[in-house]
Amino acid sequence: MTLTISDHERAALAEVTQFPLFAAITGRRSRRFPVGAQIPAGALAYTSRRQVQPLSEVERALLLSVTGGVTGWHYGITYNPGYAPSLPNYSGSATGRAFPSAAGFHTSQLFFTDDTGTYLLPTRDQTPRAFNTVEEWISHTAESYVRISATRLELPREEPHIEGHNLWIANHPGSLLAFPVADLAEHLMENLWFFAANGYLIVDDINDRNIPGTERFSSLRHADEPVPLSFVEQYTLTEASAELAIAANNGVLALQALGLGGWTYDGLNRLSVLGGSGDPRAPGLGFVADDDERWPFPNVTGLPGYFETLSPPHVPSVAAGVEKLVTRKYGPGGPFNRDTPGPWSDTPAVRGSALPPDGIQEVVTIQASYVYDTFGKLPGTVPTVHVLMYLQAQHIDTDFYDEFFAPSAYLQTHADHQACWHAQ
Repeated sequence: MTLTISDHERAALAEVTQFPLFAAITGRRSRRFPVGAQIPAGALAYTSRRQVQPLSEVERALLLSVTGGVTGWHYGITYNPGYAPSLPNYSGSATGRAFPSAAGFHTSQLFFTDDTGTYLLPTRDQTPRAFNTVEEWISHTAESYVRISATRLELPREEPHIEGHNLWIANHPGSLLAFPVADLAEHLMENLWFFAANGYLIVDDINDRNIPGTERFSSLRHADEPVPLSFVEQYTLTEASAELAIAANNGVLALQALGLGGWTYDGLNRLSVLGGSGDPRAPGLGFVADDDERWPFPNVTGLPGYFETLSPPHVPSVAAGVEKLVTRKYGPGGPFNRDTPGPWSDTPAVRGSALPPDGIQEVVTIQASYVYDTFGKLPGTVPTVHVLMYLQAQHIDTDFYDEFFAPSAYLQTHADHQACWHAQ
């Protein structure tokens, strides 16, 4: 969409850029009560006297930019003596975004929903460009939205779709709900790549056996120190979770500068949000999900046309998924393609010095295929698609805080928000 910025919004943006980082950190609180809300009972029972007020398009674009927008070129992993003189070949993207990713894997994408619909912000493979102003940056973000649905994400207001303490307010009308989603199939492949490139093989400690075919790589320098599969998969889940949480926390810090209410939480059922809960009232984002008697829960694998993981059925085979990963790394636009622009004074020389995929691709293919064949999914012990943290942004009802809280329950930016952002 094309972003239109009014004069008073332009002035408000200028103020946001001057908001101190430490003030955002120390002033960060979960301010859950928005205009138009109601707490029906208890010590904090209150009915808002104000109307529901959605975020403006400019507020939304700024918040999404801070949470998951493109910020420039990813710098990659600079040096490893075990690779020298080659450049480490870990990264999965050449693009830098507003949040970090383990070794530059960048396996997540940002989804969001509000009263206007449900969207994807596809940024992990965008070609960075120079943004001279905040206005240019957020305008680029707004132009990148991909609309998935014309309606807000549907979540029944009951457990297990929403945790009990969030039933009254989660995904509330007028709010923006944004959440990064990770492809753990690709993230696992990246970790298998990382270990193979550093001379390590993986052993199936769950079934207490070596992975057939890996004996051909006994010459790797750490082949006699195999890494347990359970560790690699826990590592994968933990790394991705950190990526998702940091992105959401960036948004929370921005709420303080914007003077918006909201918070970050994990109290929404993953399958209800993505799809696969089995409840037709909770279609979620419509992701494909499979069942298997070996798994405790359905396994979500991807959203065709929008978020296709490197796992079947979104690729013909695991080997094809690994091939797609190699293309993403070394093909046009990839971080290790000489012709991909970048931040260095001699970018072609830097990118072209990366360790080639020779041999590594074969190890990863053998190990990832084994996991899929053994467990029926990829990864084998954690979900293929992972969502954890949700950022909710909304206009704060200062009357509620004035009635129930001591002074300083909200920042001056909250007190001034309407005059600053919505003056006519």
